[in-house]
Amino acid sequence: RFKAPMAAEAELLLLQRQALAQEEAAKARQALLTRFLQDKLSREEQSSTWGLHKVRTLWRSAQRKAKDQELRQDIEILSQTFTRVMDCKDGVIEALVRDLKEAEEQQNRALRSHLHLMDQLLHLQRCRLGYLEEGFSAQVGALKAEFEAERCGISGGEGEW
Repeated sequence: RFKAPMAAEAELLLLQRQALAQEEAAKARQALLTRFLQDKLSREEQSSTWGLHKVRTLWRSAQRKAKDQELRQDIEILSQTFTRVMDCKDGVIEALVRDLKEAEEQQNRALRSHLHLMDQLLHLQRCRLGYLEEGFSAQVGALKAEFEAERCGISGGEGEW
């Protein structure tokens, strides 16, 4: 009889040990599975962070390429616009230089014409002055002759008084 309860106790104890061992094995499996899942989660987070970094890098690279292309197009357009404006301004400068040369030529012709007319006027005035001097000399000569004639007439007639 004592053996049966002992055997039952031993069997119960064995069952408890087995249950405890199974529970510990389940806990160990659970801990191992938890550590495995945590490691896997950590690797996934790192992989996700690395993937996000790669995606951001590729996105930025794509944006840089697009912006680079856009800026190059803008520079090309601005360069063409600048070239057209410079050509237009060069044309205006050339026209102004031509106009300036024509104005200088016209001014030189006007100056030559003015100097020629002034020379003609001086010649005319000198001729006129020559004629006036001749007329004046003739009048002075006539007055002298008249004065001499009167003087002779007065001197000759003094004795008569």
